[in-house]
Amino acid sequence: MAYKTPAQATEAAVEAGVAKANAPFGKLMVGGFLAGAYIAFGSLLAIAVTSGLNAQLWGTLPTLVFGAVFSLGLILVILAGSDLLTGNMALLPVAAMAKRLKPSKIPVNWAIIFVANFIGSLFVAYVLAVKTGVIGTASGAAPGSLTFARLSGIAHTKAITESDTQIFLRAIACNWLVCLAVWLAFAAEDIGGKILGIFFPITAFVAMGFDHVVANMFFLPAAMFAHVPGLTWAHVANNIVFAFLGNVVGAVVFVAGSYYYLYLRGREASGANAVEAGGRGGVYPGERGERGFTGNGTEPGHGTGAQAAGRRT
Repeated sequence: MAYKTPAQATEAAVEAGVAKANAPFGKLMVGGFLAGAYIAFGSLLAIAVTSGLNAQLWGTLPTLVFGAVFSLGLILVILAGSDLLTGNMALLPVAAMAKRLKPSKIPVNWAIIFVANFIGSLFVAYVLAVKTGVIGTASGAAPGSLTFARLSGIAHTKAITESDTQIFLRAIACNWLVCLAVWLAFAAEDIGGKILGIFFPITAFVAMGFDHVVANMFFLPAAMFAHVPGLTWAHVANNIVFAFLGNVVGAVVFVAGSYYYLYLRGREASGANAVEAGGRGGVYPGERGERGFTGNGTEPGHGTGAQAAGRRT
């Protein structure tokens, strides 16, 4: 099974960060909407298949199943192509550390993708989860009542039971693993390898109960739309703020900063090496990157039209 070295994967990440920072507003919005929806699909699937499993009988096994099927979300983001905030939290900073883009572009990109991810998550939560009856009511018939109970438990844990410090620390661990999944997807050069690289880190963070800001953009609003008792929009906002901050630390410090130090510090991520690692310039087909390359993408699917990033030239 062909793969890139860690150094090559890091250089490909730099090229992806450059391309994402220079992508047009409209494409960032569409890509961000899709990513929010894809993570929401994974979240909804995880609720559907683990609802009704008795903890006294199954113990913590349902959390493993929950994490395994939730990985569908990032698999769709990477392989189908879209723009996910938590991935951009590592890709743009590593490109800025390599002096390939101005740091001032980072908050602009993150703000756009945050809004777009939120819109996609809300769409699935309201239209495709609650209004369809996939998430039912406490007094309704199964399986709707079972999915309601499962969502209610998740929402209460994340928004009420967890302290702000716990949310922040869980979010650090979460995005450390999520960005490692992105890095492993860079390293793999075939679809099977990319799926395996995504599957295990994502399953791990979900099974351990860590906080992902975009996933919580689905879980918590869906609970509000389903009228889960005891939950308020203030709870939702508080969780998203601390999950966002923790996700930033996990991505910037433990992934972008670490891999920049290991493989790029003291030298530029050269255009030639980055092309060999999979980066070609623009995120979208036919667009020109910062170094003048024209290609089909810079990232292994972690941006619209970027599936070509996993191949050597």
